[in-house]
Amino acid sequence: MPIHHRLRRVALLCSLILIAVPAPAQDAYPSKPVTLVVGYPPGGSADLTARTVAAELGNKLGVPVLVENLSGAGGTIGAQKVASAAADGYTLLVGGNNELVINGLVTRKPKYGIGDFSAIGLIASQPLVLVASPGAGVRNLAEFTRKVAQNPGKFSYGSSGVGTSLHLAGELVKEQGQLFMTHIPYRGVAPLVHDLVGRNLEYGMFVLSSSLPHIRSGKLIALGTTEARRSASTPDIPALAESPQYRAVDIGTWFALMAPAKLPKPVFDKLKKALGDSLQSPEFRKKLEANGSSIAAAGTDTDQFLAAELAKYRKIVESARIEE
Repeated sequence: MPIHHRLRRVALLCSLILIAVPAPAQDAYPSKPVTLVVGYPPGGSADLTARTVAAELGNKLGVPVLVENLSGAGGTIGAQKVASAAADGYTLLVGGNNELVINGLVTRKPKYGIGDFSAIGLIASQPLVLVASPGAGVRNLAEFTRKVAQNPGKFSYGSSGVGTSLHLAGELVKEQGQLFMTHIPYRGVAPLVHDLVGRNLEYGMFVLSSSLPHIRSGKLIALGTTEARRSASTPDIPALAESPQYRAVDIGTWFALMAPAKLPKPVFDKLKKALGDSLQSPEFRKKLEANGSSIAAAGTDTDQFLAAELAKYRKIVESARIEE
């Protein structure tokens, strides 16, 4: 038999062997530990939420879910890492409104956008709270409004930074109350509490959980929470929206589970189910609700929610002319 016929037969046999032998199957997701990034240091509401989520997701997925605190720049360093990570489901983010929505509105050249993520689902939300220093001389929202209105430009309020949800909430209160106050940005909660308790600052805006110990001890005076209804964890603190002048105040802080964009559908579906099952866990709910959070309603369309939040914050940013 001519050699070229032999070579052709050998090639044909090799191709048949390759067809007969199945390709090695890819490992089913997840086959190794998952990293859950949180863009804030340990101890805060974002970190507590992330660690509670990590424990439940680990149980549901059957692999360890490890929390990585990558703090800095208002959560954007952690968010940027996840936005640029491989879309394989092994690097996730517990992100909030600051880094996911507001950053793109107040930063001139943001390094990522909401389109760089796959939104797995909402986790929980928490109201903010407007507080007064004992030295401010007010006991409730009506007294606050009257005193600030009668002294335009005399008083200041503090928040944890420019362009945060706390800052935007303060500007919304100013707009609704037709008040003139100066915003003082702080680097974190501790120095803000220090100045309020020390009577160096009159007013402040906090995440509810961060201020509760100081409110309950009498060091700070709660004037009202910022969501449309009172928080179930603090029914004694009125919502600002209960006052007709502030009825449009409905703003808080929330957390969502996010992955890099273009996540494969089987991985997305598995993570979405794991998160949904986690949110139904009584232990999970108990831990977050004890911290002042409200668990996200089942069936919430996360993409629609994010679009609505973007529109809400854009209006505040443009009105207050906020830019970093």
